[in-house]
Amino acid sequence: MTGFLEALRVQRWDDHRYYHHSRVNQALHLVSAVSFLTAYVLMFWDPVAAALIGWLVAMTSRQIGHFFFEPKDYDVVNNASHEYKEEIKVGYNLKRKVVLLTIWALSPLPLYFDPTLFGIFEPHAGASEYIRHVAIIWLVVGLGGLLFRTVQLFFLQNVQTGLVWATKILTDPFHDIKLYHKAPLQLLRGEWFEAPEEEPDAPSESYS
Repeated sequence: MTGFLEALRVQRWDDHRYYHHSRVNQALHLVSAVSFLTAYVLMFWDPVAAALIGWLVAMTSRQIGHFFFEPKDYDVVNNASHEYKEEIKVGYNLKRKVVLLTIWALSPLPLYFDPTLFGIFEPHAGASEYIRHVAIIWLVVGLGGLLFRTVQLFFLQNVQTGLVWATKILTDPFHDIKLYHKAPLQLLRGEWFEAPEEEPDAPSESYS
């Protein structure tokens, strides 16, 4: 268990120091984290609403921060290029995120050609039923994306790395609130980027 928790700490630290320099990105992660926690609660009695909040609010705000506000030039703080960080990223780097988000965006299309989705659904009678069917598809896409990368890491690296990454993803909303709850106030103070800092006993290289 000690090794698992240490690996989780390293993955979290590397994710923060490599991919969360921008205070705007951090603030959007705060919005995302609160939205994901709302979705977690809703999952117990309304998974459809949880999926809609998870994808349309939580995931969208999170990825806007990464794609549009996070610097892509050379990272002088960590002495690493954007290409290097993309290469060693344990989870979904930007290229893999593009693939996942494309699948998410295109996933409702089969309902246009076959409202039953190959016999899975009853044909929708109106807009609300169509949205519910789309939300169910998005829920499957989200869970599938998590499961796919976890199992992929089992083979690319090892079982622990995959399980640690899955644990990190599922608990990121709690950790993001802890890390980034001050980001909106820091933005109001004109702090657009986080000042370089060292984590106690921080690793010198990314966990890969």
